[in-house]
Formats: sequence, C-alpha cells, structure tokens
Amino acid sequence: MNAERDLSPLTPGVVRALTDKLYEKRKVAALEIEKLVREFVAQNNTSQIKHVIQILSQEFALSQHPHSRKGGLIGLAACSIALGKDSGLYLKELIEPVLTCFNDADSRLRYYACEALYNIVKVARGSVLPHFNVLFDGLSKLAADPDPNVKSGSELLDRLLKDIVTESNQFDLVGFIPLLRERIYSNNQYARQFIISWILVLESVPDINLLDYLPEILDGLFQILGDNSKEIRKMCEVALGEFLKEIKKNPSSVKFAEMANILVIHCQAADDLIQLTAMCWMREFIQLAGRVMLPYSSGILTAVLPCLSYDDRKKNIKEVANVCNQSLMKLVIPEDDEMDEAKPSMTIPAEPTSEESLSKPEAATTGESQRNELDITALKQSLFFPCSCERIQVTLNLDGIVQVLDYHLSDTSIGMMTRIAVLKWLYHLYIKTPRKMFRHTDSLFPILLRTLSDESDEVILKDLELLAEIASSPAGQTEEGHGPSDGSDAQPGPVELHVPARAGQLSSSSTKGLECSPSTPTMNSYFYKFMINLLKRFSSERKLLETRGAFIIRQLCLLLNAENIFHSMADILLREEDLKFASTMVHTLNTILLTSSELFQLRNQLKDLKTPESRNLFCCLYRSWCHNPVTTVSLCFLTQNYKHAYDLIQKFGDLEVTVDFLTEVDKLVQLIECPIFTYLRLQLLDVKNNPYLIKALYGLLMLLPQSSAFQLLSHRLQCVPNPELMQSTDNTKPSTSFKRTAASNIDYTELLQHFEKVQNKHLEARHQRAGQAEQLDRRVVL
Repeated sequence: MNAERDLSPLTPGVVRALTDKLYEKRKVAALEIEKLVREFVAQNNTSQIKHVIQILSQEFALSQHPHSRKGGLIGLAACSIALGKDSGLYLKELIEPVLTCFNDADSRLRYYACEALYNIVKVARGSVLPHFNVLFDGLSKLAADPDPNVKSGSELLDRLLKDIVTESNQFDLVGFIPLLRERIYSNNQYARQFIISWILVLESVPDINLLDYLPEILDGLFQILGDNSKEIRKMCEVALGEFLKEIKKNPSSVKFAEMANILVIHCQAADDLIQLTAMCWMREFIQLAGRVMLPYSSGILTAVLPCLSYDDRKKNIKEVANVCNQSLMKLVIPEDDEMDEAKPSMTIPAEPTSEESLSKPEAATTGESQRNELDITALKQSLFFPCSCERIQVTLNLDGIVQVLDYHLSDTSIGMMTRIAVLKWLYHLYIKTPRKMFRHTDSLFPILLRTLSDESDEVILKDLELLAEIASSPAGQTEEGHGPSDGSDAQPGPVELHVPARAGQLSSSSTKGLECSPSTPTMNSYFYKFMINLLKRFSSERKLLETRGAFIIRQLCLLLNAENIFHSMADILLREEDLKFASTMVHTLNTILLTSSELFQLRNQLKDLKTPESRNLFCCLYRSWCHNPVTTVSLCFLTQNYKHAYDLIQKFGDLEVTVDFLTEVDKLVQLIECPIFTYLRLQLLDVKNNPYLIKALYGLLMLLPQSSAFQLLSHRLQCVPNPELMQSTDNTKPSTSFKRTAASNIDYTELLQHFEKVQNKHLEARHQRAGQAEQLDRRVVL
C-alpha cells in the first residue's frame, strides 16, 4: 500500500481495516468511511468526496490484492449510503469499479460486488436509470454464474432494479433495445430466463411501449421458445401471449410488415411449439393486417401449405394453418388483376380491422366451378378504414405465389390435402386475377395435366375444375383458332365450341359484354389445346384411360359442355395416327355417351337430330366413331338412323371378325336391353315404319355365335308383333311413329364411304402390326 499521505483523507487504521481478511474489520472501516463522507456532504466538499471515491476505486476495488478489492467494494457502498440522494452525482464513479469486479475469478468477490451494487442502487433508486444498460449487461452475465451464492445475490439486485424501472417513467427504452436485441440470442439457459423475465416486466409497465420494438426481439423470442427447459419455454409462451394480446388491442400501432418474414421462418420450425405459436401469430396477422400481408404471400404459403397434410399428431398446427390459408386467399380481390406492376400500386390503409372481409368465401369444397360475385360492401371495408389515416402501397406478388404453388404441386412427396389446397389456390387466382394468371398458363399446363394421374379422386376433381376454368375463361381468348390447321379431312361443318351458362360464374371484371349460353362461342384457345393434350396423355398412359378415363371425361362434361367435349375429341381423333388407340378411345367415349347420367341432355339432342347443331355433331362423331365399327352402329341406333345401321352391318361381312369384335357386339346387345334404348324397343311395335331397325337387329343376331347374347336378342326379336295384326290397329288412328324429316340434310352415302375408308386403314394397320410381330418372333428364334 502507498504511503499514508497518498490515501488521505482515509486514516491508516481505516486503510488497514479495509485490507483485512476478516469481513467484520472491513465493515468497521466502511462505517468510518460513511461517517467521513457524511461530513464532506455536510460541508458540500465535492472534491474530497470524489477523492475518497477515487481512492476506494483505484487503490482498493481495482487492486491486485483480493482482500483490498473486497475492502474497496464495501467502502464504495458506504460512500453511496453516506451520499444518500446525492449519490446520483457520483454514480458513474461508484458503479464502474463494482461492475469490473463482476468478472473476478473469485466467487466470493463476485458476491461482494453484487452486495455492494445492491446498496448503491438501493440508495440511488431512479438515478441509476441513465446507467441501466451497463447494470443490465453486468447482471445478465451473473445470471449464468455457476456459484449459487452469486446467483442469489444477483437475483436480489435484479428484483431491486425491476422495482425501480417499474415505478419510474424515465426509462430509456430506445437506448436499451440494441442491448436487449444482442443479449436475447444467448444460448445459456439462465441468461435466457433472465432476458424473458425482463421482457415480461417491461411489457407490464404502462408507460413503456415495448410493442413498437417487437420486430427487434421477436426472432429471439421464438429462438428461446425452443429451449430445453420447460420453465423457460413456459415463460416465453407467456411473454409471446402478452404481446399477442397487446397486438389485438392496438393493431393500428403494430408493425406487421416488419415481422411477417420472421413468422414465415418460424412457421417452418421443426419444434412443434415454435411452429404452432408462429402459425397462431400468422393467423392473427393475416386477419388483423389484411392486405398488408399480401407482399409476403409466397413465403406464407411456403410455410402453410405443407402443414395442411399433417396427421392427427399435429392436428392443432394443421387447423391453424388451414385458417391462415383460407384467410390469405380472401385477401386476393379482382382489383389485383387491374393493377399493373409497372404502375404505382393501389394504396390502402396500413391497418384493417379484425372484422375484415374482402370477398365472399369461394365455394372451394363443392364440385362446381363457380365465381362468386364481389361483395362491394366488404370490398369498401377492406380498402378504407377510418381507424387509420396511414396509407401504404400493396402489390400482389403473383409470380412468387405461382412459383410456390407450382413447386408444391410438382413435389410428389407432398400430401394430398396440400395438393388440393394448391389447386384451390390456382383456381381462386384464375377467378380473381385471370388476366395476370394467363401469363403463367403455359408453364402450369404440363403439371396440371400430369396431376390427372394422381391417386386421389378429389385431387383429380379439383384439377379438372381448374383446367375447365382455364379452358373457358374469357381472359384466355386469343386470335388463334380452336381447331388444328390441318384441313385434309373434310368436315361436315365448322367446329363450334360452346360453354353452358353457370349461375354466378362470370364476374363483371372478366366478361364485360359477354353472355354465357350454349349458343355463344366463349371457349378460348386453351380448350382445344387441353383436349389435344388430354388425349395424348390417355394415349401414352393407357392405365389412366382404363382406371380414370370415364371419370375424367364425365366430370369435364359437367364442368364445361358435353357437346364441346365430344365434338372436339371426335375432331382430334379423326386425325389420330395410332389407330388402335383411336378405336379404344372411341369405344370409351361411346360407352360414356350411352350410359352416363351426365350426358342425358346430349343423348336427347342426338336422338332426334332436329337441329342443324345436332346433325352437325352427329356427323362429326360418326367420322371418328368409324374407328370402331360396333360403336358406329350403336351411334346410329342412338340417333335412330336405322337404315344406315343396317347398311353398316351389311359391310361387316367384309371386315375381319375377331373375338374382340364379337365381344363388342355382345356388349351392344346388352345395351339394347338397358333403359337408354327403351324408345328403340318400343319402336319394334311399329313394324311398318321401322323395317330397317328390325333388319339391323337381325343382322346383329346373324353376326353372333349362339351365345347368351344371341339368345337374349333372339328372344327380343321373337316378341316383335305380326305386321298384319298391327296393321288393323294402325287403321283405327293415324300413325304416331317417328318419321325423320331431317335425313335429307345428311349425306349417308358419303358417311358410308368414310366408314369403309377408315376400316381399310385399320385392316392395313393390323396386317402391319402382325407382320412386325412375325419378324420379331423370327429374330427371337434366330
């Protein structure tokens, strides 16, 4: 120790006592220092006060000798007690040496440092707030101290400091936030507990608005939520819950946009608690902030969509994710289609209310493709909120959304519910923003066609709804024709594509001046492209045609228009080079036409052939149906062209009769006995006016071997009444039998020639396949 004069006004006895190893002697010295400082305070001798503090700091608290450091700490505490309310004038000099001792290797010394700082803070009270950051920094380190006594001392000091902050209105939150943001990423369990406890305290103080700075610490809070300690996780849950309550109470002051990406990241967390909490926050953000969240839609969907396929083990996350998905979908409105990214985007209030409803919910769960009319009142609510005058620019990032949807639909490992949600999203976007969505149609089209091979019927149904919307939307109209440019095969008439009227289908923004009815050609260029690619897919994936072909075509007939579907497919099959596939496809289409309840109206239209459109359709179907002789006959039966059916059957003698051929004749006989052909069976009563019907049926009978089908048709023909008996009945009243008046408009001779031409092609193809098979067998033998 230096000479006595260097340490004045401290007496040699005080100096010796301060460096003694016994606590009691150091305490006596501290009492002497307190008495000395009180005298200086009474004399207002600030220079001597500073000198004493400096000696205690430099010569004792920062000494190399451990007992001297202990004496310096208790001496500084004594000075603070003596200064009383004036201690605030010397806090920097009092606090800094004590905080330095927080890092001492000796645990006892760290404990004494806590004790000394406690006494200093207790006296100074609110005067310590300007030094809060250094105090907080020191305490955060001691919170993780391995010594239990040091931790206990730091906790006492921590509670005292919290009391001071709680009762004060001068806390510098702005200056504290950078330190809190830094410390919140600590991985130490006790440091995290310390941080959360302070956040809870600051959140509870009415005069401290921590919500303004939530974006600075939200990510760190979610990190702490994943701590291994249940107690810390619970504390963090409480803190986040308090913040969420505050957000709901004061949404106008929340910086939603600044926290959106933070939530997106944690909504994808592996930890269930983090993911569920983040998803709950995201749900509230979307409902409270409304369209403010639209620019983050692609990120939100990236996080939300996979959750929709969770099993019951994560049922809560799945349910919240579903609400997020539905709420986000409602934010997209028709006005988004009118905005141009190159122009200034629409300005809307930063803060909508929690009761926001942008548009009526889409009937996404039904099988019908419907466009709901825009709820004008709800739209106004979504655009103008009296609660806030602040306006921000919001633009729908459609490119990003489509990219995310495309990725999730292409991922074969993704769950069924996610794929359904993706398809609903795409359908919704085509309804609300058709003009912009059609820019992405060419890239989406291949994946939508591949999705038709999905294992789930519900996925296929949603996919078909979307494809039907693409094919019929007026926004997809181009100057291109609907059909192929190749005109090598003569057509009975132009291919007219119509779409049926659907209630509430067209919004005013997408179909200005257009009326949707069966006589209005509103199909766009994608319709024919869709039909071509669908048939190509059936051709390349025969299993899809066998297992789902009928289901797909029947649903399309409901979603679009049966006449258009059959007309276009027949036109495309007319040019099909794979004749075997053409025959199979025609047989499939014919079965659907004759048996499906969805095609009742189309069957009635073809049965009578009263209109030019129906006759045109018959001729178009007939030309393609010629790929399969038996289906051609059944089409003639359906359309009551009995003479032509008889003429066709006469030609069957020149065809190669195979087992498959006879099997199809067998099936046709079974069909004749079905309710669909009730009218045909009743016409057998009118022998006089339907001779060719009877001849055609006898022709089929002669083709069949004596099988069960032969017996069935033979018994039916035995029921045909005697013409003479029926003649007497006919004389009593005019005949009401069917007489076709429009037959003269159809060139049946030309149709018969076309049938022969097609059958010759099939015969040549079969011989060619047989020759190739024979050559292959020879190679195998060699």
